[in-house]
Amino acid sequence: MTIEPSSAELARFIQDHPRLFILTGAGISTDSGIPDYRDKDGNWKRKQPVQHKDFMDNLHVRQRYWARSLIGWPVIRDAQPGSAHHALVKLEQLGHINQIVTQNVDRLHQHAGSQQVIDLHGRSDQVRCMQCDQLYPRTEIHQQSASHNPSFAHYTATTAPDGDADLEGVEFSLFRVPDCQHCGGILKPDVVFFGDNVPKTRVHTALDKLQQSDALLVIGSSLMVYSGFRFCRRAYEWDIPICTLNRGKTRADDLLSLKLDQPITSTLDACLDLL
Repeated sequence: MTIEPSSAELARFIQDHPRLFILTGAGISTDSGIPDYRDKDGNWKRKQPVQHKDFMDNLHVRQRYWARSLIGWPVIRDAQPGSAHHALVKLEQLGHINQIVTQNVDRLHQHAGSQQVIDLHGRSDQVRCMQCDQLYPRTEIHQQSASHNPSFAHYTATTAPDGDADLEGVEFSLFRVPDCQHCGGILKPDVVFFGDNVPKTRVHTALDKLQQSDALLVIGSSLMVYSGFRFCRRAYEWDIPICTLNRGKTRADDLLSLKLDQPITSTLDACLDLL
């Protein structure tokens, strides 16, 4: 069997730095059918996702979001972990992972069996009331939205990242938005929308784990969003080696010890054979 040089390089990186802090992004979940945000140059593939302030301040934005999620959410709900997710489970079982931090909200790392996971941007399978903090299963709110808006059942659209869909030209003002059953407050998926901040305790916990690790391995992220890039910046400041496995450019290219511009799944699979 021919081993690609990139897989051998990754295996050496892991052997030299056995306690890894792994940061994953949308690129690790594309094989599971979940679209990513950016192209190989780090540019947006579509319009930017909904902004937190707009969602909270504007009923029409919430109507549009929840209507589109009738199409987009089932893609995440039904997605299954890919080979790359399972490869990280094996890497964890071999004792090479100190912590996984994922920018994804799909919970596929947990579904695959990974134990040490921090959901940096939250989890899309939960919905939170922004007034009383009550949590609901996303499936429950999805079913409620569908039953209250039967006229939207026939719409189809291209799915977008994080449970969205490219549904346009629809009278969203007719959509009945789900509200909190306890207090009537605004319901929002329990994820960090663009323009919002990752909870400080979550960031501090992740940074503590990074400081205890031998190296940072970034998989499937362009790092264009600061919430992920911050770990590379801190790792560089702390003299912690950084490797990226990602197609195309990343925001941290100038900080890297090793850059692997290669397919994620095949590189990881071949790397595991060498460990």
